[in-house]
Amino acid sequence: MNHTSRRLLAAPMALALMAGFASADTIRVGVIAPFSGPFAIWGQQFQQAIEVYQEQHGPMAGEHTIEFLYRDTGGTNPDVARALAQELLIREGVDYIGGLVFTPNALAVAELLTQSETPGVIFNAATSMITQQSDYFVRTGFTLWQVTVPMAEWALAQGITTAVTTVTDYGPGLDAENAFREAFTAGGGTVLDSIRMPIQTTDFAPFMQRVRDQSPEAVFGFLPAGPPTYAFTRAYNENGLREAGITFLGTGETDETTLEALGEAAIGLNTAYHYSAAHDSDMNREFTTMLAQLHPGSVANLASVGAYDGAALIYHMVAAAGGDGPAAIQAALGHAWESPRGPVSIDPETRHITQNVYIREVARDENGRLINREIDTIESVPDLGLTR
Repeated sequence: MNHTSRRLLAAPMALALMAGFASADTIRVGVIAPFSGPFAIWGQQFQQAIEVYQEQHGPMAGEHTIEFLYRDTGGTNPDVARALAQELLIREGVDYIGGLVFTPNALAVAELLTQSETPGVIFNAATSMITQQSDYFVRTGFTLWQVTVPMAEWALAQGITTAVTTVTDYGPGLDAENAFREAFTAGGGTVLDSIRMPIQTTDFAPFMQRVRDQSPEAVFGFLPAGPPTYAFTRAYNENGLREAGITFLGTGETDETTLEALGEAAIGLNTAYHYSAAHDSDMNREFTTMLAQLHPGSVANLASVGAYDGAALIYHMVAAAGGDGPAAIQAALGHAWESPRGPVSIDPETRHITQNVYIREVARDENGRLINREIDTIESVPDLGLTR
């Protein structure tokens, strides 16, 4: 056991010494996410969605006031994420950790959560195996297996039999590649090539040319939401894949934050995902209306709903267990509620969210705005990466 591990095991004593920072009735939640750099929009949307939740529900959960503290990783920085988690746990005395956009960052804090018995609510990081790395992880986002298997099965149902996969070369991308290949080939399809792209690239022309050269019926893509998805989707059109009859299949590549900028080229693109800002429910309308009121110009997307439901789950755990980490995790297992995305629950075995997956098609709404219109629903999908 190294010095850092010994220091963290002393966290309960450290938290007691930190009692002066907040009253016994205050529960502190540290949110770790990028608030600067190319992925800064993730942190911004996490914070905005949490503020929406607190505006709607107030600052109290049971007898406790909830206080959120925000820390910036700047991007995919596991060493920074671990250092921030240590600071939040030991110096700030937080009772919960939330956020975590990228898989490497989530993995970097797993050991710390286990040692300090602190619940960690993952708003996004989407590799299936993350929740297996600590019994204190719970996820309110999604996994790539969860949304990719329905995409592959839908493609087969449309008569598509050949495809090329193009994914960002890190944990979630590899999950997406494996999920699509397994489901697509199991249904009789053929994956002609599997292309892995660097996480920092925004020049996708060479990869699109490689796809065209193999003349598949479809290209499946996965990239982290943000600037890369915008560039990738534009590259699909600008490099003539649509004209060549190669169908676009994706997950979050038509993200709401960049959808309007894609313009007419986005119309007709199909994705499978757990949320659309155009989801037709009263709760979603209340959520998106409040978001627009508090943060004019902000657009709801996967980051927003992951954080909103992360806040909802944290409120539930705090009301049930206060700052008692083990009891809070027990309270989360099997918990079900209504989300802006639809009905959701926490699987008591995987500690991952079970939710609907929607087949979406980009279209214009009655006001002429581009939306991800839901055209089909696969109900109550678990994390297929841990159940197969």
